[in-house]
Amino acid sequence: MSLDPVQNSNDLHADWRPAHSPWIIAVTVMIATFMEVLDTSIANVALPHIAGNLSASIDESTWVLTSYLVANAIILPLSGWFSMLFGRKRFYIACVAMFTITSLLCGLAPNIETLVLFRILQGASGGALQPISQSILVESFEPKRRGMAMAVYGMGIVFAPIIGPTLGGWITDNYSWRWIFLINIPVGFLSIALTGMLIKDPPFLIRKTFKTGLKIDFIGLGLLSVGLGALQIMLDKGQREDWFASQFINSLAIIAVVCLIAVVIWELRHSQPVVDLKLLKDRNFSAAVFMIFFVGFVLYGSTVLLPIYLQTLLGYNATLSGLVLSPGGIVTLCTMPIVGLLLSKVQARWLVIVGLVIGAIGLFESTRFSLQTSFAHAVWARIIISASLGFLFVPINSVAYHFLAKTQYDQASGLVNLSRNLGGSFGISFVTTILARRTQFHQARLTDHVNDYNPAYREMSANAHDAIIAQGTNAYTAAMQAKSLIYSLVQREAAMLSFIDAFWLLGILFLAIIPLVFVMRSTANEKVHVQGH
Repeated sequence: MSLDPVQNSNDLHADWRPAHSPWIIAVTVMIATFMEVLDTSIANVALPHIAGNLSASIDESTWVLTSYLVANAIILPLSGWFSMLFGRKRFYIACVAMFTITSLLCGLAPNIETLVLFRILQGASGGALQPISQSILVESFEPKRRGMAMAVYGMGIVFAPIIGPTLGGWITDNYSWRWIFLINIPVGFLSIALTGMLIKDPPFLIRKTFKTGLKIDFIGLGLLSVGLGALQIMLDKGQREDWFASQFINSLAIIAVVCLIAVVIWELRHSQPVVDLKLLKDRNFSAAVFMIFFVGFVLYGSTVLLPIYLQTLLGYNATLSGLVLSPGGIVTLCTMPIVGLLLSKVQARWLVIVGLVIGAIGLFESTRFSLQTSFAHAVWARIIISASLGFLFVPINSVAYHFLAKTQYDQASGLVNLSRNLGGSFGISFVTTILARRTQFHQARLTDHVNDYNPAYREMSANAHDAIIAQGTNAYTAAMQAKSLIYSLVQREAAMLSFIDAFWLLGILFLAIIPLVFVMRSTANEKVHVQGH
């Protein structure tokens, strides 16, 4: 008989099932999770309105986003520890309640300072909702149906950031930016009521208190909080501050590197770590963590790229650009349940490879965009990318837990969700930097050809000059306007080429991580093995 207490605990409760249907539980936990993930992106398009209404600069208003992401990132990996301390259900309800209250406070904020403060509290309370929801789903479904659980979870996690900017823009344009926060209140009350009635802590969930010997790892907690906070601010502000040309960014980078390296060393040696990094010894789990990072990288990066391209180069408004994204979101919602069913019949690694290839095809299709791209072409490219997400998100999240003990699910969920969110932050920083730097590069190359020695330039300049004179402008003014018009075309073409570069790099990245899939152990026809660490 095994003497491993974790092993024995899981054997004892191997047949435990929730009292209610797992599908009802899935809907219950997804309500709050969708609401929380939505808030990571819904405020993006409302920043100019927030700045104007609260008499703040645009730069000051960006802290509305940064503060939320920083607090969110810090709490994500700590969710398992807090669940152990307070009890998962109690902690989850407290987080939903705090998220609801801070949403109200954000909607009523009188100035930018209080809004940022309330966003910090909102991000901190919402950070635990994703990993706890995922833990509840994983343990509520038996292993052979876990793919469907991850499909339900993925619908909220993937669809929310897609619809967020569009919904935020529509609410801001038609009502007020305050309503992007106030709409959370009825959703929060509904989530609290359903959670209180339907969710129960499982018997194998380890609960420790200060009376039973639990000690707070202050050093680990401090290093993790400072390191993740510095990293998130660096990623969010890097391009705006010109990256390492800025002393501010350099300082943040040093703090992040020192603290995160120190926390890894400290947590691996601590008897009661706030984050159990030893979970990464499991090959499937560590491979899943790395792959979900890159999925978040490409998902958030491409989701940011497309609306910027549509609005800055094609002149779409927020609503129309949202209509380009929406069909892709619907495709994602449809493919995820299908992949969930396939997961019980096909090895996860093959589904992941299919997803990576489809995603790369969609990204390479996006490199065919131009300044004359049609609405249908943009929608089609996004649909292909979106079709890949189900093949990636569902099997990667399912295989992550396959060889872990049930008592490790909370800690594992925190690390998986942190990895995806950090991937998203890196992805957004990457594409915004690529756009800025490559636009400068292409503009310099193109302007080399804008001179009187170039026949094409002379012809275009003459045609523009004649057309402007035909409108009644004098010759000198027409010459200046012709040059200005050509320079504007050069800028647009340089920006277009930078978007193509970014899509190419994201597509190549998807193909480059295919070998990582084969690091995972096969889960086909295997009984779930549970081990203690």
